[in-house]
Amino acid sequence: MLALEGIRVLDLTHLAPGALCTMILGDLGADVIRIEAPPSVGGRGAGLGTSPTGNEGRKRAAFDALNRNKRSLGLNLREERGREVFYKLTQTADAIVEGFRPGVVKRLGVDYETVKAINSQVVYCSLSGYGQDGPYSKFSGHDINYISIAGVLDLIGQSEQPPVVPLNLIADFAGASLHGVIGILTALVTRSKTGKGQYVDIAYSDGAMSVITWFISQHFSNGALFQRGSTWLHGAYPYYGVYEAKDGKYVTIGCVEPWFWENLCRALGKEEYIPYCISPEHFLHKPEGDKWTEISSFLKQVFRTKTRDEWFDFLSQKDVPVGKVYSLDEVFSDPQVLHRQMVIEIEHPTVGKVKQPGIAIKLSETPGKVRRLAPLFGEHTEEILQELGYTKPQIDELRQTSVIG
Repeated sequence: MLALEGIRVLDLTHLAPGALCTMILGDLGADVIRIEAPPSVGGRGAGLGTSPTGNEGRKRAAFDALNRNKRSLGLNLREERGREVFYKLTQTADAIVEGFRPGVVKRLGVDYETVKAINSQVVYCSLSGYGQDGPYSKFSGHDINYISIAGVLDLIGQSEQPPVVPLNLIADFAGASLHGVIGILTALVTRSKTGKGQYVDIAYSDGAMSVITWFISQHFSNGALFQRGSTWLHGAYPYYGVYEAKDGKYVTIGCVEPWFWENLCRALGKEEYIPYCISPEHFLHKPEGDKWTEISSFLKQVFRTKTRDEWFDFLSQKDVPVGKVYSLDEVFSDPQVLHRQMVIEIEHPTVGKVKQPGIAIKLSETPGKVRRLAPLFGEHTEEILQELGYTKPQIDELRQTSVIG
């Protein structure tokens, strides 16, 4: 048994953050149906994030982890009969996830109020940049815009340098994808108590702010501003930072707690540095005094005397928080990553063995599972329509008139 077995999710998303949200639900057992517009529909976003087609697309689909554990239904929601199919599907759904700009699903006739009238138990989740209301709700945007509005971007980078643009991990994936999963699961738990569904409004920008809750709390408490590049969290202090090793690779040190810093100092034969550990004022400003410069200089020099892996093997045995900075291709042979099954190998009928990221949520009784690889476009259209009671002649007619694909 899988944790979300019996839960059906209709996936109207077309970008990676939405796909990750529904992937997680699928990994945990939900029957996720991707509803994708046929290529003939056109429009500015035509083909954006759409499942691949044909034999050439099979390899791409095999490695597309974001859309594993999903079925693909090619459906033109701009056509009345396409919406009729969607409404029938809605009667069988537990959750619907969409990622359009506010107002689009209403124009298509697949918004929450319409769906609620058909199935009051549906949990309907919208992922949008700034949420469904407010002065920015209709604005376009991307991760970089949302994290700038949320106060995140100003905190990333070096002192007296422009902010450093991170990968789109904060607003897109932490802010939208993960908060979306939490919102949907919370609403499903509530439904089990009340029998009613509800609307889940997830904003990328809200989620980005949520991620920095600790920093915001400190600001409201004591006015802390956390100047970019100036605190221990930015690597401004030597006990928390990145150091180049002998082989040109990098090692990370996270000796925030005084006892870990003491372990590092003893391991390096520098007991006199032990008193120079974390202090409350390190949250607010850069290191002050020649001793900090001396310690930083020493650490930079000493870490160049061994390779990255030598330092990791040595310091991890001294109970020092140490990490190897991996390039992406190195991650997949790390013993901890392999032990945690965060790299999995799956047999594909035509492509052969393919590797994908594993399932991060570990459940003891109902663990997640990759039951199917990502679909080709419309691969399950006929199968899904037959489940809804459509006959073969009806399906053929809908296909001929481009209602389905």
